[in-house]
Amino acid sequence: MNQDDRASAPPSRRAVLLGLATACAAGPALAQTDTRALERIRARGRLSVGLYNEMPPFHVAGAGIDVDIAKALAKALGVEFSTLPFNADENMGDDLRNMVWKGHYLGFGPADVLLHVPVDRPLMQGNPRVEIFAPYYRERVMIARDVERVPSMDSLKSFAGQRIAVPGQSLAGWLLIGADSGAYRDQLSTQWKDGVEAAQALRRGEVAAAAGHASELQSVLGADKRFAIEPLPLPRMREGWAVGMAVKKDATDLAQALQSATNTLATSGELDAIFSRHSVVWSKP
Repeated sequence: MNQDDRASAPPSRRAVLLGLATACAAGPALAQTDTRALERIRARGRLSVGLYNEMPPFHVAGAGIDVDIAKALAKALGVEFSTLPFNADENMGDDLRNMVWKGHYLGFGPADVLLHVPVDRPLMQGNPRVEIFAPYYRERVMIARDVERVPSMDSLKSFAGQRIAVPGQSLAGWLLIGADSGAYRDQLSTQWKDGVEAAQALRRGEVAAAAGHASELQSVLGADKRFAIEPLPLPRMREGWAVGMAVKKDATDLAQALQSATNTLATSGELDAIFSRHSVVWSKP
């Protein structure tokens, strides 16, 4: 791919994440064009939910936070639920096309709803065939440290001379590789698949710190007092980004029903309980 091709390519999932410090908490008004999507789902008796594969702690091998949320949403609609797991594409727009409004070229999909979609205004504007709404969690990039080896953290300089585990192909990895003009590059252990693996290396004592998504680190380290989990000390990442769900743009009644169900899960404490079962602190979007 040449430079001109890269300039015209649609935004990747990674590019979307890099811009999520300014993610919006709500999308534009729902289109009033179809009032039968929910009726068809209820007649079928099943809600089909798109779930990203290999996204711990949200979904791995049929279990995780998003699976529990999917079950709760289906129950609120009075139907059973079924999962439609898939592998993430490099292009977030492709995920939305394959799993929300058209279907995958391999012959499956679309789902009735896709979970774990960044609630990001540019993403919404670039994908007019979908409705992105109902944020249910605020994710952040964080760093966990062994409090005996790194007693406090005022800045990344607190990790001078210490090994830091971080998945290289991740937002946390890119941020740390570039931080302070690459000052910490030689300290990074980047072979890990995700923040869960990085946190496991920290728990085993192989490194002094691990960086990744808050949910990844918390799901492994939980409330273990040997470790402190704090926001990565880079201003653009402190606020994090909201994740929600997406349906076809014209599925007005379904979007409204799912939004109402999500609101109830939040106010009743059920969302908090779901995250707690996976050792993750629910962060209100």
